[in-house]
Amino acid sequence: MDTAARLLRLMTGPPFEDPDPHAAWTEMERISDEELGTLVPVAYRVGAKSELPHAVGVRFAVEAAFAERQARFTPEACRAMFDALVAGLTERKWADLARGSAAVVRCTGPLPDVADAARTLVHFMLDNDRVDKMYALFAAAGLADVDAGDGDGAVGETLRAVVERAGRGAGPIALDQFDVIAGLDPFGQALLSEAESAGSYGTPPVLPGLWSRIADLPAYSAFARRALEAAAERARAIQAGEITYRADKAFDTAEVGALGHAARLALCRDEPWLPGLLDRLLHDIAVAPTAAKSLPSQALLYEIVRAGEEFPTPELVTSLRTVRTVVRHAGVPKRLDKMLKRVEAALAERAEVALRLPGLGFGPGGELRRAAGEYEGVVTAADDVRLTWWKDGAPLRSVPAAVRRDHGPLVAELRELVKRVRVQLATLARALEGGFSADGVHPYARWRDELAGHPIAGTVIGRLIWEVETAPGVWSAVLPAAGGLPDAADDAPVRLWHPIRATPEQVGEWRDLIVERRIRQPFKQAFREIYPLTPAEQETRHHSNRFAAHLVRYRTMAALFRARGWKSGFLGPWDGGGEDEAERALGAGEWLVRFRHGLADHTVEDRLASTDRVRFARRADGAWRDAPLADVPPLVFSEAMRDVDLFVGVTSIAADPDWDGSGTARAYWERAAFGELTESAEVRRDALSRLLPGTRIADRCELDGRFLVVRGDLRTYKIHLGSGNILMRPDDSYLCIVPASGGAGGAVFLPFEEDRLTVILSKAFLLAADTKITDRSILAQLHRSA
Repeated sequence: MDTAARLLRLMTGPPFEDPDPHAAWTEMERISDEELGTLVPVAYRVGAKSELPHAVGVRFAVEAAFAERQARFTPEACRAMFDALVAGLTERKWADLARGSAAVVRCTGPLPDVADAARTLVHFMLDNDRVDKMYALFAAAGLADVDAGDGDGAVGETLRAVVERAGRGAGPIALDQFDVIAGLDPFGQALLSEAESAGSYGTPPVLPGLWSRIADLPAYSAFARRALEAAAERARAIQAGEITYRADKAFDTAEVGALGHAARLALCRDEPWLPGLLDRLLHDIAVAPTAAKSLPSQALLYEIVRAGEEFPTPELVTSLRTVRTVVRHAGVPKRLDKMLKRVEAALAERAEVALRLPGLGFGPGGELRRAAGEYEGVVTAADDVRLTWWKDGAPLRSVPAAVRRDHGPLVAELRELVKRVRVQLATLARALEGGFSADGVHPYARWRDELAGHPIAGTVIGRLIWEVETAPGVWSAVLPAAGGLPDAADDAPVRLWHPIRATPEQVGEWRDLIVERRIRQPFKQAFREIYPLTPAEQETRHHSNRFAAHLVRYRTMAALFRARGWKSGFLGPWDGGGEDEAERALGAGEWLVRFRHGLADHTVEDRLASTDRVRFARRADGAWRDAPLADVPPLVFSEAMRDVDLFVGVTSIAADPDWDGSGTARAYWERAAFGELTESAEVRRDALSRLLPGTRIADRCELDGRFLVVRGDLRTYKIHLGSGNILMRPDDSYLCIVPASGGAGGAVFLPFEEDRLTVILSKAFLLAADTKITDRSILAQLHRSA
């Protein structure tokens, strides 16, 4: 008996002796997507109190696979799905209509006749007021009325009933959408149901290219623009006092849902009319027309941000950043900050739009000048964006009193411009770094003219190393800030240089040049850590234990997950809160990395978590399938493991110089605080080898294995290059120094920004002059150990 037939019999009978009834969970990988589509309707029919001994367990295994894979439904399986939904009405008093829509859009042949079943389902849901999934209800009604029209767009009785129910209390934007949906064919209606059900329990992963398919529906595409324009006009009227202002009442729930769909469609298509419209709309729904600290519509503001998480654009990020500075509601900026991190992380995966920046009036070299009487305001975009004031060709130290008095609006405008450009350059840098794993290429002409030659973007592009394909398979690296632009054909591919594709000698040469020219890169590139596959990982094959068995501060790590674009549930002392897998899509969405972690101790202030294995999955037919580590592209693997190293390195209690725990946690701290160096610590060591010779403490410092050894006048100190913790010679007694802000950060040029490197240098400068230390806690430790 093959696997699918055996699972089918376990759910339907007759009973038989199964050698391993629990194998269903592992065996799901062996059944095809079409076999899965056949099993899903059967699983839906299995009740919670089935008399067959293993039916419920198999049902859960099938439904779990359905939630992770793109099942395919034959016309017979599609009909069976609708029959199962009807059969379940008696016991469930409800039907998961989204499963019916999912079967329709995944049907492998002509849609079967399910009109009678669909009609039964719709009227049951309407009669029982079960209308929480309105789009799925429309899809079922469309199938019920499939033969009701006469070819001229007529709407059948069932659809009319759904339109009437959906429209109760709904505003004009939602009513417009309902009329449009009613006029679509059943497949188009099912596509919109798919969008509504994304991420819902019991439904499969979103159909690949879903919003592109919805955008191809002319009537709905026209509605999207019409709806957003109507929303912008209503928000304008509220600001002008033409419509009475009521906090959070500008749009009803149905309208917010319709506008969320419209925003996703327009963002997916990257419509040229959208940025200006969203600029106006977002501002007008985020700020009350009165002095109130409320806003016209929090719901729509957050819905548009969620749309941006799926289809981000740099213009949307800039608009949201601007809104964040003007909104008066105390809780909105904090929530926007969290959501914006996810939007910016997603922007990195959308390379075709991520690198787009407006010129904003800047000239070559990233400079903008504005006259203010006999003075001149100069905004310069370089390592940072700065505003300075000049007179007679010379810079001034501060804003002249005459400029503040006579040109206040210009001062405010230029200061706002500085903030805006900083946001845009930070977004560009994050998009470039986040897109490393996608390994995207650009035509040389576009890269040269729109990026390297852009008055603002060029300040970021020029400080990064790029590769140009000068002959088939031959890539030449260039750093524009140090050597100008190469000669290449207009259609030659250009990509970011990554050290995993270079030899150690080449990496060393680039690092020397970066330090020598004092070029501060927008993110770690020349000094970027790389993570080749290890022999141990080749042995474990499907998972890596490289960063397992660490104890970390959980809340801090959860914040880092969000900042780096990872998704994760929150751990806590509740049912199901003991462990989770954080995950992030990489490689242009074709690969998924999963990092398992679990709650270790929830009684401490920041909660402790333990780290576990890392594994990978590859997208196949719209679903994720586990993949051997050896199959993961080296660049994707390296970037994923770099993130995990960051999570562990930053949040490990071993990096806390003041850790005072006990038991298992203390044993871990003592073992890890001075342990072997990770890849990130090795890069830190390499950076110090290049930076220290140019400092005033060079003759007092030496790199020795995993330590930076610093000779003071009182003692000799060993600073661990991983944790930053300190031991003192000759007896390796521990010295606790809690880092303070400042330190050596401004005294030494750093080619990249990293807190741990700054802390280590700060401690080195402090300890090299240990006779000048005045901190009583440090002095007490020095004299006690002397």
